[in-house]
Amino acid sequence: MKINLPQSYFSKLMRAVVEFEIISDGDRILIGVSGGKDSIFLAYALAILRERLHKDFALGALTINPMFPDTPFDTVRIGAFLAGLGIPYDTVDVDIAGAIEAQDGKTPCYTCAFFRRGAMNRYATEHGYNKIAYAHHNDDAVETFLMSLLWSGQLTTFTPVTYLDRTGLTVIRPLIYFREEETREAVKYHGFTPVKSPCPHDGHTVRQDAKELIAKLAPAIPDLYDHLAAAMRKGALGELWPAAKTRKEMKETYFRYMGK
Repeated sequence: MKINLPQSYFSKLMRAVVEFEIISDGDRILIGVSGGKDSIFLAYALAILRERLHKDFALGALTINPMFPDTPFDTVRIGAFLAGLGIPYDTVDVDIAGAIEAQDGKTPCYTCAFFRRGAMNRYATEHGYNKIAYAHHNDDAVETFLMSLLWSGQLTTFTPVTYLDRTGLTVIRPLIYFREEETREAVKYHGFTPVKSPCPHDGHTVRQDAKELIAKLAPAIPDLYDHLAAAMRKGALGELWPAAKTRKEMKETYFRYMGK
């Protein structure tokens, strides 16, 4: 398969690789591939980097089959595409559907992500990979930042490179500077029609709510997305209240005020 990207795409890819030092000599990188537009583009982009970078690293790919009943999952077509890129491919069945049902109404996305990460980490460790690549893009990071603020009262999002102490693995996100629209447009470069998500909850999630909220507010606040993206950077914080004190921490001060 002939692989190529326009310079504008390659520059964004290289910015992430260079700024966050994502790839090193000797790396064995396992790509999480769902068959969607983002993960397929990630595999394609990493195959290009394998050709063009002066780094010696290996790639492999894994699809986690969540085993949702009555929902076909076309891993055969995914495997054929990855074979054309020269990327070894495997699939693992994980009963995420059953785990979600057992949670009795709790947030399905958290359960799914938990079991997916666990399966990816186990496979990577057992097969000698030291890094796992996920296809999170810039919109994902901004939406996660907004979700964290609105749904948990914290200012946090995922990072481009994350070291996992318990496993010794490093998670990398090479697409972190791409907007979602760019990963959608990338189909015309790699030619793979994305596989439909087998998840019955797709499009009915908190993330979708955050995405729609940004889209709804954007006409009235044209710089909203850029401001959110800037706010999630270290050094962006201005004046914030100090952390809340407990009754125990305030006890001595309270008695001073009360003259006791």
